Amino acid sequence: MPDCKRNLIGGEWVETGAFSENRNPANPDEVIGLYARAGADDLSRAVAAARAAQPGWAAASPQLRSDVLRRAGDLLLARNDEIGRLLAREEGKTLPEAKGEALRAAQLFHFFSGEALRNPGEKLSSIRDGVEVEVTREPLGVVGLITPWNFPIAIPAWKAAPALAAGNAVILKPADLTPGCAHLLAEILVEAGCPAGVFNLVMGSGSVIGQALVDHPDVAAISFTGSERVGRGIAVGCAQGLKKVQLEMGGKNPMVVLDDADLDVAVNACLNGAFFSTGQRCTASSRLIVTSGIHDAFVARMQQAMATLKIGDPLQDDVQIGPVVSEAQLAGNLDYVRLAGEEGCEVIGGEALDRPGHFQAPALFLNANNQMRSSREEIFGPCASVIRVADFDEALAVANDTAYGLSSGICTTSLKHATAFRRASKSGMVMVNLPTAGVDYHVPFGGRGASSLGGREQGRMAMGFYTAVKTAYVQAG
Repeated sequence: MPDCKRNLIGGEWVETGAFSENRNPANPDEVIGLYARAGADDLSRAVAAARAAQPGWAAASPQLRSDVLRRAGDLLLARNDEIGRLLAREEGKTLPEAKGEALRAAQLFHFFSGEALRNPGEKLSSIRDGVEVEVTREPLGVVGLITPWNFPIAIPAWKAAPALAAGNAVILKPADLTPGCAHLLAEILVEAGCPAGVFNLVMGSGSVIGQALVDHPDVAAISFTGSERVGRGIAVGCAQGLKKVQLEMGGKNPMVVLDDADLDVAVNACLNGAFFSTGQRCTASSRLIVTSGIHDAFVARMQQAMATLKIGDPLQDDVQIGPVVSEAQLAGNLDYVRLAGEEGCEVIGGEALDRPGHFQAPALFLNANNQMRSSREEIFGPCASVIRVADFDEALAVANDTAYGLSSGICTTSLKHATAFRRASKSGMVMVNLPTAGVDYHVPFGGRGASSLGGREQGRMAMGFYTAVKTAYVQAG
């Protein structure tokens, strides 16, 4: 039996007694490792350690913080192959996708190593003679990060890096299904010279550790990525505790395909957005809104392209789609496939594959409309509704008719329609002739409505959430 990977609390790798098995979704008989499961008392010790360490970290030279983050980025790069293989084994992404995610984590740490040196402020003239006004940003204190299973190295990186760059101490609570990448990140931060207590890893159940983070009076802010249901509960808890909160939740992202679209571009964008990473992306294209003139040709080409997709072990070189992350997630996906059929859709694909592991064929729900549950609820699997519309105006109206507002896209060769869609789409991110999934690390990420709450993630705007504004008035004595 492998050694149990321990939690990092106050600079020490701490035994907690209980552990959970981390299993490979492509081969559930394979135990990747045993990972500690902390309790509420362990979380309290982590908060105390973080609270004690944070003032020194905040007071240190920004060069020190920058150097730690830069070294962490360097180590992530050096261990890219190792991290990529672990990520593919524990989450199910194909190896190229997994290595790409590990690379993104390194890029994020390198980017925020620079931001540690660029803490902007303002010097303003007062309306009173002899008074100077200075506006600065300061760290919040102890920040709790609750991260999901679908991006197990990139999302912890894009939360932890700006939080640390701003001078906060961090407690990371990763998803139960994918603790391995978070544990590797903790190892790397220790090796990079992050002081004891500044970064803490507390693995365990969301109902215990996540709730304890939200409830603890010494945690100043919570950044959460996950389901809308859990996010709403966290928002209520943070409001009661008067904590700053950042939520990144679901999406039911539209991809509009107009009659004038380049069919090759449209099919490639929709295939990527809907099915790659097994559809397990909050930015996935789950509603394909297609105008009548191109609809039948688009559907025929999509079916042809779907038939060529290679589904299998994500470590194999030629595989394009890996497994669903867990048996429970697969069961939920299959429930939606059945629902789509009951709602009147013609279902193409979507069946569980008869092989070891949690594999599912990609699914198209034809003859869908925007009022069906299968077209309105986030599935988080390789399933996409195809909704026929008459023209651009109807396509835009359908695209915006959702509680979510994370990412949207349009495939068109018309500059007029591309510009109109970009301006009128009620989403935080808009893609033109590109998949709705796939974003750069140095620009803001986030949405509207039920998709997001609080400040943006990634890019320079990410620093805003992890800091508090102070306005100082000075009159020379």
